Amino acid sequence: MFGLLLLLCLPPALGAVDFSDYENGYQVRLSIKTALGDEAYEWNESEMFLFRATIAFAMRQFTKTEAYGIDNIVVRNQTQRVSFWFIVTSPENPAQTVEKETVEKAIRRSRNRINNAFLLTDKTLEFLGIPPTLAAPISPATPPWLIVFGVVIGLVCAGIVALLTSSVVKRRRGNKAKQLPEEEDPAKGTDKGITCEDRNGVYNQGFSDDDRLTQL
Repeated sequence: MFGLLLLLCLPPALGAVDFSDYENGYQVRLSIKTALGDEAYEWNESEMFLFRATIAFAMRQFTKTEAYGIDNIVVRNQTQRVSFWFIVTSPENPAQTVEKETVEKAIRRSRNRINNAFLLTDKTLEFLGIPPTLAAPISPATPPWLIVFGVVIGLVCAGIVALLTSSVVKRRRGNKAKQLPEEEDPAKGTDKGITCEDRNGVYNQGFSDDDRLTQL
């Protein structure tokens, strides 16, 4: 009975809390007009509901539990320039707030998801007291060492192909140079078109014009 009474009295009590002095509270500032210009949207209760839902999502992701809901994200001291304070209450005990360090780690882990929900960045959606998240380094799809290796292999293959091509061309030129003298001297060892020597270099007396043989 006492616990039920405490739960019923909790919201008015939280409404009277000055969050600027609350040790586990965080101040949020949004610069929607600066970020989106003419396409800026109006901040209303629906946007606030979305904010509370994204913080509850971040707490669920960090704590690996689905106990957190929008009721655990309490917002106060909202201004027209879209600035407000919020705290996170424990799902087991709504009268107890979650430690500031835990909330900070949860927000940092899901910071990109929170920013994307409102089309903002770390500079236009500020959690005062929580440093901006660093962008993850861009890793190339292909490792640099693999690119260098491919270039070296390509150069080696090109060199091998060039050497093989040059050797084949030189061999063909040498063969043609050897064939030309034999084709250009068909009358070697002949007399008036009649060969006097056979292929072995032996003199054939049968075709000799020696006068002595003619006299006989």
